[in-house]
Order: sequence, then structure tokens, then C-alpha cells
Amino acid sequence: MKKILFCSGIILLTCFATAQKQTTDKLKMKIDEAARKIEPKCIAWRRDFHQFPELSNREFRTAKIVAEHLKKLGIETKEGVAKTGVVGILRGTKPGPCVALRADMDALPITERTPVPFASRQTAEYNGQTVGVMHACGHDAHTAILMAVAEILAGMKNELRGTVKFIFQPAEEGAPEGEEGGAPLMIKEGVMDNPKVDVIFGLHIGAERPAGLIEYKKGAAMASSDVFKIVIKGKGGHGSQPWKAVDPVAIAAQVIQGLQHIVSRQTELTKAPAVISVTMVDAGVRQNIIPEECVLQGTIRTLDSKMQEQIHEKIKHTAEKIAEAGGASATVNIVTRTLVTYNTPELVEQMLPALRKAVGDDLVKEGNWVTGAEDFSYYGTKAPAFFFYLGGMKPGDDPQKAAPHHTADFYIDESGFINGIKAFCHLVFDYMNKSQAR
Repeated sequence: MKKILFCSGIILLTCFATAQKQTTDKLKMKIDEAARKIEPKCIAWRRDFHQFPELSNREFRTAKIVAEHLKKLGIETKEGVAKTGVVGILRGTKPGPCVALRADMDALPITERTPVPFASRQTAEYNGQTVGVMHACGHDAHTAILMAVAEILAGMKNELRGTVKFIFQPAEEGAPEGEEGGAPLMIKEGVMDNPKVDVIFGLHIGAERPAGLIEYKKGAAMASSDVFKIVIKGKGGHGSQPWKAVDPVAIAAQVIQGLQHIVSRQTELTKAPAVISVTMVDAGVRQNIIPEECVLQGTIRTLDSKMQEQIHEKIKHTAEKIAEAGGASATVNIVTRTLVTYNTPELVEQMLPALRKAVGDDLVKEGNWVTGAEDFSYYGTKAPAFFFYLGGMKPGDDPQKAAPHHTADFYIDESGFINGIKAFCHLVFDYMNKSQAR
């Protein structure tokens, strides 16, 4: 009798496993087919956004297109979130967790040089200047991909075991001076609540990674971003008689060297990398006048919060003491723009099978730290988060020669977009189904 019961149990388990696999295979086929069909629309949306980019907190046209699309799909839509943000809520027919997907919409003050027919010719005002506007970081692709995912999931509403929240975020590149914006303002205005987000996923196109490749890293994945301003005050004088002055420019040169020593000689780089870059030096109005003041500005990137605090203190100490030694004074101001983008390790491990199912084992790769920064990091303080890269480099190209992000020649190959669409869809279904099985 026991043998019969044991055999019956084995048969039932086998039947269950077979049925489960058939269901999974059917879902994959359905997502693959839907992604293939919507791919041309996704590329068309992306090209439209690319041709008509908008700066941070000014994404009015983009937001309108996104909102109209979500409304047509029957998705509950909120507009004007964090100024120009759009949030869509798709409630499945079955109860379950709330899964958030995020895309950013803003462009950069860069004049485009790429030869594509849909290149931007837009201009706008930025910091009091008329500038070119370009999607030089791929946010146009992020927006188009999430619009495609929204359409697919809306068509599979009856199979969703929970709620999907589509977050179309403005001002990831930073709000204009004097304004709030980006992820912190989205969170402040309740984007992670009502319904409460249980988990959030995001992706970023990568111009130096092969098209369609998905690259991830557990734990600290992208750096925090701080900006600093150092004002060095000396004593003005004639350029021919420096001994009668306290030259803030000469002292600033020593401060710049001292800041580099913080990274190369005072920071334990075996724990995590760090970067201090002085990117702006402003002093003087004439060649033969030693100015009274020199201003240094730049950025700090760290991948460890404790290291971040230590570097802040060392920057202040270095600038103040070097200035003091030269008979001048230094005032240091540091502002944090983004946190470390941290991928919840348990969530990453849990969701890797979904990514491999979406694009294949060969196209899912563990990468290294990235010293670029992302305000997606703030969402990770409210819910488990997973942010990954989607390759956008033309197959066969040399990554060393690919134009970097935030440059006038930035270019992405569109053939990998379909993998981003499939990845998001599989992450949603896989997380919801696993949550039900717990």
C-alpha cells in the first residue's frame, strides 16, 4: 500500500511539474509574440521622442503622449506627478503584490551631431543660455520600452496576479536650479504608495554594451553622486607683483592636486572605487590682475556610504588647510544629488531566472561597478529594487570606440529594445507568480 501511495505521489508531482512547465512555456511564447509585434511601434515612439527631446521638468509633450497612450489602454492614469511625471496603475484580475516599473523621460542640454534622420534640432533655455537639446543618455528608449510593456501587460490583464505601476519620471538628470524634481519628488508626492509598491525594477540603455545584452550587479551597482563647490578667497594684486598678493588661482591648483591624493593615497580602493573630478575653475577677468577669489566645482562618486562620508570630510579638510597654508581661506559646500544605486541581492538572485527566460542564458551577464549615478537609487530606500543595463551598441562595434553617454555623438542601436520589453514582462509575471507560491 505504501509503495502504491509513494508511486501515486511521484506521478502527481510529475504531472504538476509538467503542467507548470507547459504554463511557463505558453506564457513565454505569448510574451515573445507580443514583443515581436509591438517592436516597430516601440522604435517609432523612441525616434519621435529622440527628434523632439525636452529638458528636465519640461517634458510636457513627452508626458502628454505617454498619458494618452496609457489612457487608451484602459490603465488608470495620473498626470502632473512631480511636475510632469505620469503614473499608470494596471490592476490585474487576481490579487497579489504591486510591481513598479520605472522609465525616465528627460533629455540633456547638448547639441546633437549624429547623422540619423530623426536627430534632434530642438533648442531650449538652460542656465540663461540657448542650448541644443538631445536625448544623449537613452531616456527616449526607456520611455518607449515601458510604453510597449504597458500595452502588452494591459492585453494580459486577466493573467496578472497583482498590480503593475508604470512610473514615467521627469528630471532624472537633475531639476533646474531652484526647482525640485526627479525621483525624490516623485516619492515625496506618493508614487511608492496607494497602492504600496512591493518591488521596483528599472533598466538603463548602455551604448558601450552589445545590443540586447542584459548586465546586472548585486548590491552596490551605481555610484552616489555629490557636487561640490570650493570658494578660495585670497588677496588681489598686480600680476607682476605676486608677493604683494595672496594668489587664489595658485592655491586652487594645489587644492586640485590635493583632492586627487584623497583618492589615490587616502581611500581604501579595495573596498570600492571612488572618483573626485574638478570640472569647473572660475577666476579672474584680466591677464595681469591677480583675482581675490577662485571657485572650484566638480563631482564626487562613491559606491560605499561610509566612504562617501569620509571623502566629504577629507575634501573639506584638504581645501581648508591648503588654503590656510597659503594665507587664504576656503569654504566648501557639498550637496548630494543621488544615493548609491543598490540592488537588493536576494531580489536579484530570485529574478535572474526570469531574465534568462526572457533573453537566453548567453545574454545575461554579471557586470562590475558603474561610477555613473542614477536617481533610481531613491526608490530603493522604499522597496526592494533591481536596476540593470540593456545593451544598445551595434553588434560587432568596438565598445572602446562607442560614443559615451552625455556626448553629442551618443548613439544607440534599436535592435536590443525587444529584449528590454521581454525582460520587464517576465520580471512582472515571475515575481507575481513566485509571490503566490510562497
